[in-house]
Amino acid sequence: MNYHPLFNTSEARDIKDWICEIGRRVYNKGFAAANDGNISYRIGEKEVLCSPTMICKGFMKPEDVCMVDLDGKQLAGTKKRTSEILLHLTIMKERPDVKAVVHCHPPHATAFAVTRQAIPQCILPEIEVFMGEVPLAPYETPGGQKFADTVKPFLKAVSAIILTNHGTVSFGKTLEEAYWKTEILDAYCNILILSRQLGGVTYLNERESRELLDLKKKLGFDDPRFHFENCDLCGNTAFREGYAEVKAPTPRVDAFDAPPAFPGYLKPTQAGSTDEDLVRAIVDQVLAALR
Repeated sequence: MNYHPLFNTSEARDIKDWICEIGRRVYNKGFAAANDGNISYRIGEKEVLCSPTMICKGFMKPEDVCMVDLDGKQLAGTKKRTSEILLHLTIMKERPDVKAVVHCHPPHATAFAVTRQAIPQCILPEIEVFMGEVPLAPYETPGGQKFADTVKPFLKAVSAIILTNHGTVSFGKTLEEAYWKTEILDAYCNILILSRQLGGVTYLNERESRELLDLKKKLGFDDPRFHFENCDLCGNTAFREGYAEVKAPTPRVDAFDAPPAFPGYLKPTQAGSTDEDLVRAIVDQVLAALR
């Protein structure tokens, strides 16, 4: 089944090579054991290249790659398309800017998935700028549209999502970008786990956190905190409505100390307050310290 006109173009051959390269990286990093994981790239208006089912991502060859339409129907390829392609296609349909999707099971991030712990913000500058909030989609049996739909309420301005009791999915404009999001996320989760063993994390203060988000906006990266007025600066609250929409409990937050309570990025900062407000805030802090 190799008759589709887009399947053997020079662009398609390049993308097939990239899918295999990303598969090797995923496998060599320990993000996908045996036949785990899947990779896709939108090559046409309605055409998507993807990894096949039941193949080790570390040993894929370009001729193994399949092509499907946006409904999951296979258009080309000698092997059967991945069984979880509907997850990829749902993300692409909801986010037209996304061309590449990588799903796998990076161990440190998946530890957060199986414990259903929220991933804290306002800790590492690189995470604030290049990653941002990472929601936890509720659990569904993988493979069907019901599973794919679990990510829909959480797609606004994010680049990675934890799949509860399952793994991660990351996405971007290129295959390398989508893969990097997975690698960054897993490295961060590893740091968080190690930090907890050493005694806990130290949060950045409000000024430091806002400066990082200012930098993020200046660099042209998106973030849910640029859109949701009801989320605080670093409390993992951007997706409250999303959790209600899919009737899922909000993630646990007991693995780490609670983040400081800062106003949301879209709300006025203390720098914009009146002198009276500033004096009142200082007095409140002094009185709290004396109690």
